[in-house]
Amino acid sequence: MDYKVAVLGAGPGGYVAAIRAAQLGAKVCLIEKENVGGTCLNWGCIPTKSLLASAEIYSKFEEANQHGITIDNINVDLSKMVQRKDGVVKQLVNGVKFLVKKNKIDLIKGHAKFLSSKEIKVDTEKETKYISADNVIIATGTSPALPKFFGYDGKTVCSSNEGLNWNQVPKKLVVIGGGVIGCEFANLYNTLGTEVTIVELLPSILANLDEELANATLKNFKKKGIKVYTDVSAKSINKKAEGADVVLSNGETISCDKVLISIGRKTNIDDINLEYLGLKLDDKGRKILVDEHMRTNVEGVYAIGDVCSTLYDLAHVASREGIVAVENIMGKDSTMDYHAIPSCVYTHPELASVGMTEKEAKEKGYKVKLGRFNFVGNGKALSMGEPNGFIKLVVDAESDILLGAQMFGAHTTDLIAEVGVVIQNKGKCSEIVSTIHAHPTIAETVYEAAEDVYGLAIHA
Repeated sequence: MDYKVAVLGAGPGGYVAAIRAAQLGAKVCLIEKENVGGTCLNWGCIPTKSLLASAEIYSKFEEANQHGITIDNINVDLSKMVQRKDGVVKQLVNGVKFLVKKNKIDLIKGHAKFLSSKEIKVDTEKETKYISADNVIIATGTSPALPKFFGYDGKTVCSSNEGLNWNQVPKKLVVIGGGVIGCEFANLYNTLGTEVTIVELLPSILANLDEELANATLKNFKKKGIKVYTDVSAKSINKKAEGADVVLSNGETISCDKVLISIGRKTNIDDINLEYLGLKLDDKGRKILVDEHMRTNVEGVYAIGDVCSTLYDLAHVASREGIVAVENIMGKDSTMDYHAIPSCVYTHPELASVGMTEKEAKEKGYKVKLGRFNFVGNGKALSMGEPNGFIKLVVDAESDILLGAQMFGAHTTDLIAEVGVVIQNKGKCSEIVSTIHAHPTIAETVYEAAEDVYGLAIHA
């Protein structure tokens, strides 16, 4: 079975790469050992957002009295929420399968292992297939990191995968790890009535984000009743007949029904015979080194997404990296540009960031001007009952070029695209000001933050 391109992994990097390769005229095979769509579609982005959407509807019902609506006997049926989530995932997975078939890509379900840089063995349920390809794209993604000393069993001590499929809302939940995944699960189950505690080893939750965004989330979590420990680790987890006791490094012990481990993810590169290729890895031996064309040190071998040595482990970055890899395979000189990558956190309120933070801009020598606007001054936000939020724009004072944006509030994961376009194209803040924004919309908060750069915000 000979191909121009073989793609290992059918996540948002792999399947997008496969489709683009087929669109450009290549004969393509796509190899996936589990489910098409990868972590993002099956156990990450989509299922978490589906459950968070259900939780948000529940929270709106609880706030209905503020809108003059009386609703009695509101109940949560988590099993039905999970059933709905599964339906959304199934629909999207089937959609990806349709696109793969439409583009005449050979989809092979099985475990791939390299025999050489151009030869792959795939163990399927029925047989072993041997594939040769002129070019290979490694897009095998990551899995939850689950250190043995935590006693992971998938029942009491769980990963995010199990946290998506519980049939009952736990009364008490300890989330170990205050990164993006941990915070989203904490927000989800807190909304559904769980007593949630976050334990974070670092000095702050969401430590990779702008400090102001992290602090706003921490303040919001405390207001919701979520307990947050920072600079604290879990020393041990002692499972009981029902639940567990989590012993912390500060001497406290927390009893809970469930423990959710969310301390990061590990790359899926250990069982595909990478050693046969001589690929260069990073200093920790975790990620495959690539250049701006997504090429490895081995001719004809590319790596994209979470397995490669780039700064962003994000689905949309993996998709773009897949397109860049394919374009280079097909003869186009294509490179990755990471200066305007949006990052989103789907807590309530949402967080979004793109480009440089204020701190990063100053460290790079820019003379910075800031523009700010609070949601409390926005008519649509108040009408929606979403006054908690702000927009912050980071601008080069000398050139007026927009360097970055950080957002906290309703629909900011959608709003971030507007400033992302400006930053990607090295546009000026004045271009946002000169663009008329519809009223009343949440998007006006971006417009007014841009006006504030010049001290001219009308509603501030």
